[in-house]
Amino acid sequence: MISSVWPQVPPVPPSPPAPPAEGFKPPGTSDFDIPPIFEGVPVLEWFDKPTLQLILAALIVFGFFALATKAPSIVPGRLQFLAEKFQGLVRDQIARDNIGPEFRKYVPYLVTLFAFLLVNNVFGIFPFVQFPTFAHPGMAYALAAVTWIIFNYVGLRKHGALDYLKLQTWPPGVPWAVRIILTPIEFISNFILRPVTLSLRLFGNMFAGHLLLLLFVFGAEYMLTTADSIVLNVLSPFAFLFAIVMTFFEAFVQVVQAYIFTILTASYIGASLAEEH
Repeated sequence: MISSVWPQVPPVPPSPPAPPAEGFKPPGTSDFDIPPIFEGVPVLEWFDKPTLQLILAALIVFGFFALATKAPSIVPGRLQFLAEKFQGLVRDQIARDNIGPEFRKYVPYLVTLFAFLLVNNVFGIFPFVQFPTFAHPGMAYALAAVTWIIFNYVGLRKHGALDYLKLQTWPPGVPWAVRIILTPIEFISNFILRPVTLSLRLFGNMFAGHLLLLLFVFGAEYMLTTADSIVLNVLSPFAFLFAIVMTFFEAFVQVVQAYIFTILTASYIGASLAEEH
């Protein structure tokens, strides 16, 4: 009787659970996915930021040495002095020590390579750019391929195809039974692993360094502006300070990696020119 007088109220459905609070999202490989500059233009979809940086680096290197040698004098100016010191470093500590008597003809390429690598790596900490070109794997692979072509070309030109292949794959002074094992190992090491390790070393260091900087910068920003914790807010300046410290460390790594890539290129050229290994 009562149920017929009072209308029945439908039960209230339970409210959905509140979405979890969004926490800190660490940087990852998605931060390296750079869209094309001319997105939507089929002919220019390949032209992205790393490609632009390669062009800018080439122009910077060319412009620097062109200005430094525009009016050479016995008493060098600042640019000429810097260019001469840079060229002398590559000539004496990289080319001469690793290539041997024929080192002079390869000095121009090694100087250009070292400067080109240095500019592209330093782009990673340069304001408004802040991306090392060779953190893009394709760029590192392409540069390593150039080195691979050069050291094989100079070896083939000096020794001929058969002698060069023998020098690179047949270790002298070892028994025949051991040569059967060592020959494929030497072939893989000299013709396949050299460009792979050369490119991966450069790419890995640039990628990891840039990722580490992103982690500290984004983490410090989150601690200061987003985190609902007084402790994290107070600690955020220290995170920013550590990001600055890591920037200087990354600059050191960028210079070292440019030097290592150049010195390995010189050593590969020297090994291709050598009579025996």
